[in-house]
Amino acid sequence: MIDIPCVILAGGKSSRMREDKSLLPFDNHQTLIEYQYNKLSKIFSKVYISAKSNKFNFKCNIIYDITNSISSPMIALSSIFEFIKEDNIFIITVDTPLIKEETILDILNNSKPYDITIAEDSEKKHYLCGVFSKKIYLSIQQCISNDIHKINYLIKNTKKLNIIKFDDKNQFTNINTPLEYQNAQKLI
Repeated sequence: MIDIPCVILAGGKSSRMREDKSLLPFDNHQTLIEYQYNKLSKIFSKVYISAKSNKFNFKCNIIYDITNSISSPMIALSSIFEFIKEDNIFIITVDTPLIKEETILDILNNSKPYDITIAEDSEKKHYLCGVFSKKIYLSIQQCISNDIHKINYLIKNTKKLNIIKFDDKNQFTNINTPLEYQNAQKLI
C-alpha cells in the first residue's frame, strides 16, 4: 500500500452531463465514485473524496470544500491541503476511472523533488491527475485571493513542474458527457 494520501475530486457541477456524474451507475451496480474509491483503496492506504456534501451511499472519508458557493479545483485543493497533514497528495478526478495502477505508480515514483507532477498523453495534459506538494499551498491561496480558479494557471506558474508522458490515452478517458459515459463503460 502506498502511504501518500489519495484524494478523488467529486465536487464539480457536472454541467455537461446534466446530472451528478459521481452518482452514475458504473461497473457492477456501483456508482462512479464508489468504483473509483474502491479501486484506489487497493493502491493507497488513505483515500478521501473531496466534495461539497456527503451525497454518497457508502462509507467513505470526505474532505468538504471550504465554501459551497464556488465550484473550483482551487477551492478543493485549498480545502485538501488544510485537512491533510502529509507533504504530498495524489489527486485524481472522479471522472477518470480507467487509469492504470502502473501509471499511478509511475507518476508517484517520478514526483520528487517536484511541486507538481502530472500526466500527459498524445492529446493533452491531465492537470488533475498527479502528485501535488504542500509547497504550492501559498500559490493556491494567492490564486483564490485574485479570483483565479483555473487549474492550468496554477500548473503553468509552478516552477518545479514534472509532466510525465504516457502512450495509452484511453486510460485518461474523461467522463463529462453522456456519450463519454457510454464509451467509458465499454472500456472497463
